[in-house]
Amino acid sequence: MGIEKFDVFVIGTGTAGKSVAKECVEAGLKVAIADNREFGGTCANRGCDPKKVLVGLTEILNRSQNMLGKGIEKMPEYSWKDLQDFKKKFVDAVPAATEQDLEALGIKMYHQSPKFLDESTISVEGKTVKFDKLVIATGMKPLELPIPGRELAINSDDFLELKELPESMIFIGAGYIGMEFAHIAARCGVEVTIVDSEESPLSNFDEDMVKYLKESSEELGINFVMNARVEEIEKLQKNLRVIADQNGKKLELKARCVVNAAGRVPSIDELELKQGNVDFSKRGVLVNKNLQSISNPNVYACGDVSASEGLPLTPLASQEARVVTANIMDLERPHEYDYPPQPSVVFTLPNVASVGLSEKQAKEKGYDFRVKMNDASDWFNSKRINDKVYAYKTLVDNETNLVLGAHLVSNEASETINMFVMAMCGKLDCATLKGMIFTYPSWSSDIKSMI
Repeated sequence: MGIEKFDVFVIGTGTAGKSVAKECVEAGLKVAIADNREFGGTCANRGCDPKKVLVGLTEILNRSQNMLGKGIEKMPEYSWKDLQDFKKKFVDAVPAATEQDLEALGIKMYHQSPKFLDESTISVEGKTVKFDKLVIATGMKPLELPIPGRELAINSDDFLELKELPESMIFIGAGYIGMEFAHIAARCGVEVTIVDSEESPLSNFDEDMVKYLKESSEELGINFVMNARVEEIEKLQKNLRVIADQNGKKLELKARCVVNAAGRVPSIDELELKQGNVDFSKRGVLVNKNLQSISNPNVYACGDVSASEGLPLTPLASQEARVVTANIMDLERPHEYDYPPQPSVVFTLPNVASVGLSEKQAKEKGYDFRVKMNDASDWFNSKRINDKVYAYKTLVDNETNLVLGAHLVSNEASETINMFVMAMCGKLDCATLKGMIFTYPSWSSDIKSMI
């Protein structure tokens, strides 16, 4: 059999990869796509979507707890097994449905991670394949802990598939994955400890908003062990033991289950990028503003795997995919991606959400700005559900009166932050926002009191 050649070869079947493949084949190009895991990508199979289904239960439990004695007489009973069965309704059909869609479009599918042989050739499923353009959209995967006993820990993928919850869990890592899954476990009655080498959780989010979340988490029963570097995991008769160094002091923590929530890294180690002359860093494939490899012009990267200005977010991956497709279709006129404000959310309860600049970033960029920060727990939206955590911090440019950044903590911060995104993208100044009529009482209407 001869060497097959494709106009476009896509690696990765998540949001970004599927989008590029579909648009290219619909434009008449010969397209192939490959994935070494189930088709459909991280978000739909083992990320955002199934996680949010589990979070849905904790929202009910949290709301019920807050309203005990105020209309709720007793906490609702729940079944983790039934919840997992419900979650499967969203997840199980994704791989087959994705493959059916791609097959119907005439896209050739490979079920293996390709390896570069040279700048325009890869090896996949034992076959040598040529390409004109190749798109890397492999996303990220859990970071492997560089410690003895790492194989004893489960990761976020495994957590989502737990048939039952253990009595106790230790989460290594206080980033958004560790915090979100720890909250799910704790609200379902698990004794939870979070260990992290940083001074506080969620170092990428506003420090003041995170303080509210940490205090709320501790009230929930979560134990934080900060400034502690995990050195080893050991198996005992019933438990696992985590050995950590905290400022020179040896700590030993025990739990039935240990979760590696230390973060995610670009999924590129199987691709043999050096053989394809594709430069990369710890952040992913190095790209220019056109999302084109800085070293191999035949290669593009989009989504979480690209070392671009974009955050590792599914909506951002979709936008980057459009830019890559535009560049493949229109080689005479390079298309750059002008990154809009990118909101980020931690789906704990309360949520922590952020968009735009932090105070430090605003100072570094030389803005003359004002900061408005308040505890809003006595506002109606918080009081009506008997919730004690609601706060905000906004940064406004004194010259233009435009919002530079917004940082929120509340049960509905994930929704409210979108109002700030619209204001920033639409360049709506504070006077315009205050002059708008919003539904009341609603969480969105609170934005007018935050600026």
